[in-house]
Amino acid sequence: MLTLKEVKTNKDLKAFVKFPFKLYKNSKYWVPPIVSEELKTFSKKDNPVFNDAEATLFLAYRNNEIVGRVACIINWLEVKNQTRKMRFGWFDFIDDLEVSQALFNKIEAIGKNHNLEFAEGPVGFSNLDKVGVMTEGFDSIAPMVTWYNHPYYVKHYEAANYDIEKSYSESRFPFKNVKPESFLKAQELIKKRYQLKALKFTKTEEVMPYADKMFDLFNESYASLSSFVAITDIQKQYFKKKFISFVNPEYIKFVVDKDDKLIGFAIVMPAFAKALQKMKGKLFPFGFRHILHAKKHSKDVIFYLIGIHPDYQNKGVHAVIFNEYYNTFKEKGIETCFRTPELEDNYAIHQIWKHFDPEVYKRRKTFRKEL
Repeated sequence: MLTLKEVKTNKDLKAFVKFPFKLYKNSKYWVPPIVSEELKTFSKKDNPVFNDAEATLFLAYRNNEIVGRVACIINWLEVKNQTRKMRFGWFDFIDDLEVSQALFNKIEAIGKNHNLEFAEGPVGFSNLDKVGVMTEGFDSIAPMVTWYNHPYYVKHYEAANYDIEKSYSESRFPFKNVKPESFLKAQELIKKRYQLKALKFTKTEEVMPYADKMFDLFNESYASLSSFVAITDIQKQYFKKKFISFVNPEYIKFVVDKDDKLIGFAIVMPAFAKALQKMKGKLFPFGFRHILHAKKHSKDVIFYLIGIHPDYQNKGVHAVIFNEYYNTFKEKGIETCFRTPELEDNYAIHQIWKHFDPEVYKRRKTFRKEL
């Protein structure tokens, strides 16, 4: 018999977070989250997103064994200011349509109870969370900033009458593909024409005075994308604490104008996936060693975020950023560059990378159903 249980206790929440460890225990490509960090994601005390959002978590049981989970999310900033959407994520299940359908029913019931127009997932609370169910690329390791899933997931969405809402691609290219002549001369001209300069960092504390400005620019540069929800001031503090310490300061690049106003930024992260697999979800007692080793020695990097002020878009500012990364990567012996999921209809971002001959190695989608 199948039963659904709402997550109410710390014990239930830990079971929710750890369910994928069982579901993917035999996978070479799934990357486990850090359990303590994942628990904080759903903590109203730790995650300020709950000032403007709510989440109801469910576990599916059969014969006292967990067989599925889902987080049903409403971001009230989005609902009140943009679109009446029921979000859902952290959606995992065994290959049994009864299980997935029961979880879909919960998602839809909550959405209808709040008079929302449609459900879309898998997504997180905001645009800085993971997104999409994988549809291609199951035979390659997942970056830490994306979800991995079994190939059978897609048929469950289709069986529940969900339609494709958005399509994303993930690309990679060897660093040797980067030809500096494609941006070296251009970036000098652009800096001179617009009186710009690139900032270099060697310590995390040097980054912090610019961090709030970076999130402000993130809000400005991504505002035109579909389903974008701006980051609030209190969330900025949370994300600074959560992400900046994981990033090598030399992998954070800022471009400012003559008045020291931030007009472009990019964040690149070392590839932590293999380190996380070794950690098995635990920071202590030895997990930190794997993280620190990857942070210092990884020869693979992930382009996590890049943003250009709307007034400077299409003016070649990315050439300044690429030049800075080229020098850093060459010094560190970087071998492969990866990109996080990008909307396939975001043609502007694809144009930025075209000179590097990127290879699409994963695709993912979100699915939608009218309520």
